Amino acid sequence: MAQTDLPLLNGPRINPANGVKPDSLVILAHGYGSDGQDLIGLAPYWQPLLPRTAFVAPNAPERCQMNPTGYQWFGISRLDPALTYAGVEQAAPSLNAFIDAELARLGLDESRLALVGFSQGTMMSLHVGLRRKLAPAAIVGFSGMLAGPDHLADTSAKPPILLVHGDADPMIPVVALHSAVQALEHAGLSVESHVSPGLGHSIDQVGLELGGRFIARAFS
Repeated sequence: MAQTDLPLLNGPRINPANGVKPDSLVILAHGYGSDGQDLIGLAPYWQPLLPRTAFVAPNAPERCQMNPTGYQWFGISRLDPALTYAGVEQAAPSLNAFIDAELARLGLDESRLALVGFSQGTMMSLHVGLRRKLAPAAIVGFSGMLAGPDHLADTSAKPPILLVHGDADPMIPVVALHSAVQALEHAGLSVESHVSPGLGHSIDQVGLELGGRFIARAFS
């Protein structure tokens, strides 16, 4: 797909509460069947730690096959490794183009960028963030998985990563976190992780706090 043919992504934005020019950017990639309006809800929790940060949560490029009111980064009927990797590869150019445009709009570079994902958005954040020419400051992934762990040899960026998962997740089992940590560390990446006891496919207060502090440290 040519660059000019890529779907134009857009979604809700929240600027720094103090009204100053942003000195950093958090891009939030939502999960399958959801939308940017859902994940932008993380921003108010993190603004006290990130008072000069802009937040944006783009809607994924496709209407969701299973939930037409929501969006998908790619179609998925089951967690088949080959299909998942093909999906992130297909959707990556759109997310990369959006990242480029947002950084240019704010006059920032990757050293002031954090990618945050939930579920399918975690797959996208990891895939794209690890293959940028310049590494983002941080990647945070909630309740997701690493697509194509056997394809990490083609990664060029090595940002710090935080992965958070519930051990009662019925949609993406917590073993996905452990597998991702093992593969990422084997590839030479710095990974922190946390498992929330009793948590399903969601984000809890502990995960919110860990994510916010992780990003703040990356921007400091």
